Amino acid sequence: MPYSLQIVTPEQEVFNAPVQSATLPGSEGSFGVLSNHAPLVASLNPGTVQITDADNRELRLFVGGGFFQVSNNTAMLLADSAEFASDINADRAREAESRAQSRLSGQLQTENLQRERATESLQRARARLRVANR
Repeated sequence: MPYSLQIVTPEQEVFNAPVQSATLPGSEGSFGVLSNHAPLVASLNPGTVQITDADNRELRLFVGGGFFQVSNNTAMLLADSAEFASDINADRAREAESRAQSRLSGQLQTENLQRERATESLQRARARLRVANR
């Protein structure tokens, strides 16, 4: 029995349909959700969301972190950003990965960015590339 999943970013509704299952990148580890899941609120790290829709099609998208809530077979993912694999510009993601690595290695002395922010940028870029390359 499918449940309802809505994925929303500040800019748009990205997805809204019945699904069989979803696997999400929780801040304390990846977790899965099926129909009749116990009520849950969880924070999400940047990473891959894998969805099996009501027709058993596999969908993959990148989320840039956010929050997930499920109750009474209705789930909502509020994401900082979300992109389906087909929408990811892999070249742009590789450039972002390279910039973040340079910041972390100290090669870009002129940019005064905190290490934490550069690490988060690197994690987002790598997660986007994982989604794009599968």
